[in-house]
Amino acid sequence: MKSQARVVVIGGGIAGCSTLYHLTQEGWADVVLVERDELTSGTTWHSAAQVTNFGMNQTMVGLKSHSIALYKALSEDPEYPINYHHADGGIRLANTAAQMDGYRHFASMAKGMGVEFEVIDAAECARRHPLISTDNLLGGLWDPLDGDIDPAQLCQALARRARLAGAEIYRHTAVTDLIQKPDNSWVVQTEHGTIECDIVVNAAGYRVNEIGAMMGVHHPVVSMEHQYFLTEDIPAIKEAGHRMPLLRCPISDYYCRQEKNGLLVGFYEQDCKTWGMDGIDPHFTNALCPDDLDRVTDVLEGAFARMPALTETGIHTVVNGPITYTIDGAPLVGPIPGKRNAFCIIGLRAGLGEGGGHGWLLAQQIVHGEACYDTWCIDPRRFTGHANVELTALKAVEDYQNEFRFHFLHEHRPAGRPAKTTPLTPVLAAEGAAFSVVNGWERVDYIKPAPDFHETHGFRFNEVFDVVARDVVAIQGSAGICEVSGFNRFALTGSGVHDFLDRMICGHVPRSVGRVGLGYLLNHDGMLKAEATIANLPDGEVWYGSAAASEFHDMDWLQMHLGPDNNVQIQSLTNDYTALVLAGPRSRDILSAVSREDWSADAFPWLRVRRCFVGIAPAVVMSVSFSGELAYEIHVPNNQLYAAWLALGAAGADHGLHVFGARAVESMRLEKGYLHWKADILTEFDPFETGLDRFVRLDKGPFIGRDALRQRQQNGPHRRLVTLRIDADVAPAHAGSSVVLNDGVVGTVTSGDWGHRVGMNLAYAFVEPEFSTIGTALNVDIVGAPTPSVVIASGPYDPQNSRVRA
Repeated sequence: MKSQARVVVIGGGIAGCSTLYHLTQEGWADVVLVERDELTSGTTWHSAAQVTNFGMNQTMVGLKSHSIALYKALSEDPEYPINYHHADGGIRLANTAAQMDGYRHFASMAKGMGVEFEVIDAAECARRHPLISTDNLLGGLWDPLDGDIDPAQLCQALARRARLAGAEIYRHTAVTDLIQKPDNSWVVQTEHGTIECDIVVNAAGYRVNEIGAMMGVHHPVVSMEHQYFLTEDIPAIKEAGHRMPLLRCPISDYYCRQEKNGLLVGFYEQDCKTWGMDGIDPHFTNALCPDDLDRVTDVLEGAFARMPALTETGIHTVVNGPITYTIDGAPLVGPIPGKRNAFCIIGLRAGLGEGGGHGWLLAQQIVHGEACYDTWCIDPRRFTGHANVELTALKAVEDYQNEFRFHFLHEHRPAGRPAKTTPLTPVLAAEGAAFSVVNGWERVDYIKPAPDFHETHGFRFNEVFDVVARDVVAIQGSAGICEVSGFNRFALTGSGVHDFLDRMICGHVPRSVGRVGLGYLLNHDGMLKAEATIANLPDGEVWYGSAAASEFHDMDWLQMHLGPDNNVQIQSLTNDYTALVLAGPRSRDILSAVSREDWSADAFPWLRVRRCFVGIAPAVVMSVSFSGELAYEIHVPNNQLYAAWLALGAAGADHGLHVFGARAVESMRLEKGYLHWKADILTEFDPFETGLDRFVRLDKGPFIGRDALRQRQQNGPHRRLVTLRIDADVAPAHAGSSVVLNDGVVGTVTSGDWGHRVGMNLAYAFVEPEFSTIGTALNVDIVGAPTPSVVIASGPYDPQNSRVRA
């Protein structure tokens, strides 16, 4: 066995084999895979092995398309062909109009990735799959490339190609310990020897947290028991003359595909069960859980109703094995939070179908630092300190029970809530708050106009439209107050803070005491990595503020570039403070009534910060605005947040102070041209393409990504972010919707909502540069309908910023 390698991948299922193979494709041959038993002896061997193009966002569609192309190439390899039923086709059923709207949106989104889905009616579903009934059925989404593959053959084919490229694989080699050296390299101790390596990858499947414990980390991954059975032969299948399409049914929580001349039928029962929570037998390998068909009786009845042929055949084999889930159902693929040179590819509940793409994206991150797509939707750092075992289990159960029921816009499911709260959470709940969830934090979406108010989730404007309109009118006319829980804030101290930030940020870094500025951090390819508000407090402390979801992501990036010669200390204050946003033309009067400071425009103009008291509560106040109105961010220690809230509420009673939530903020920020991290600010685009030219200073001195950005500037943009006015009032544009001209996709929407102050249906979209000129007429897919739109100037509300400076 080798004693030295560049990368050691731990785990020989689809995740590990795909990562190993793709590392060799990226040019790294000195790579090793270690597996405690045989390849595919974990979850992979009993996988139902469906291979679909369907994904909830474009990154997922893109990685699945890569998997399909790779698997097809492997199946056609004359030296080592594998069994892959490619392009049998597949249908996802629907029995509500909202589900059909969702399928229309997903078809539009996939079209932007070169994938052609088809939305079909109930009769066409039955024509393409003659075993199903159309009772209680509206239609479905057709994926022409859906299919299934042999799991063991797939992994062996990937392993074979990796070996041919120079990689080595050691089977029956259990890892016993992982030790990180002072230079951040790793020592991988196994039962057969030790390998020193630069980078380690956790691809350990349902044993993920056994490996995680060796690193001193816990991953939010648990396993669920999952059952399927294989039927005896079904005459109608033998007589059909073609393979049956795959079927996924959110109505009855089951799926099926053809297996020889019968069916493989799998269930996502409501009475589901976690597995391995108290540890896993070290001898559990190539093994299954005991059959428990009684648990799936309710689902089976629905399957019988949808497919009567199931009542006329016998069960040949029952399979019940563990599959892994994360808190949101999506895998964890990327850097391990808080560790250097450590990556994971875990929580792949649909591992076989998409594992080729996950390994592809991970290998790019390991070798190049970033992947070709923005990978935030699968980034392990999207969960932070709240992601414990108990929460993960609750969310895994919930996700399992809703396997084929996608999340609607603004739908936040109840399991595991509340995970993170502030002292104001029960106060706002008593006022009728409807909460959303951001990185585990409960955040007010809006205040219900009546106790029995209910939102109908879907892809069209709904009952909340008028609620948000009233919020915006109140803020614009007088004042509003909003709690922003979980806002990420780091306190930076030391003599080298500003020089360090100047190296991290591509534009001007404010250095004067009391000044606030917005900055953008780039990766080494010159693409957008992070957005941060930099505030210089009077005592020399510098606050770095960013999106609530970015807590682990930004801390990793900053600490990664903090050299030994930098006199900089970073302390997270994210869980110690909460921000109150006071916005509107009367906000200055309200703040003046509760604080002895001078809040006049001359004494405290736009983009300033100071420490003060709000009532009796100490606070850090910034004159910044995400709404386009005069506004203040008031950051208060959590133990005195309620005191500040009461003081502001009492002072605002005479000024029409109105409580608002995140939905109103989303509407207002689109009217102002303000961007949202990981919606509009993506690693796939540079600041020039994103319209952030004013935040770039190429001549200021070295900063991360500067040389790459200069080269990109010379080459010209691949896309440009534009604002669109859409001629529709039934629905907003949704992230991923295609922008179309003459039946060709020319761009993709990143954000969309109604702008109540300007009376426009607005969207941001990245489009091909030749279509970015103001006045260009385009079409945007709105729930399946090409809708006339036009490019307009960014920030149509108060473009002179007179209101924020008032």
